[in-house]
Amino acid sequence: MRGILALEDGTVFEGKSFAALGERTGEVVFNTSMTGYQEILTDPSYQGQMVTMTYPLIGNYGVNEADSESSHPHLEGFIVKECSKSFSNWRAEKSLPDFLREHKIIGIEGIDTRALTRHIRLTGAMKGIISTQGMDKGRLV
Repeated sequence: MRGILALEDGTVFEGKSFAALGERTGEVVFNTSMTGYQEILTDPSYQGQMVTMTYPLIGNYGVNEADSESSHPHLEGFIVKECSKSFSNWRAEKSLPDFLREHKIIGIEGIDTRALTRHIRLTGAMKGIISTQGMDKGRLV
């Protein structure tokens, strides 16, 4: 299913959904970590934000309860270049997409996350909307 990220300045990024479906709003932020996505997802400091990961492949070591920073994710959306559907780690309990679906977090992939990060760095913090419902860009912007 297709997914879209529309920023408050009118910039639109299209990708596809890999987690929960729906529509959410929040401040779009980025994280340049190569690992630690589970800790980022469950970090309360990301409350109300949509996190963009700049590393190109996220999800390859899965998710486990022991690495969580809190009992549940706090962010509104998760934006990646590519989400690994399979995972390999002896501690892993489930895939990243399954974890996000379980917690009703929208995730989109296929977006140029480095271009999005550059845009945010140049223009400053801004709100956005992430949606898997209808692709009417005019309605979202």
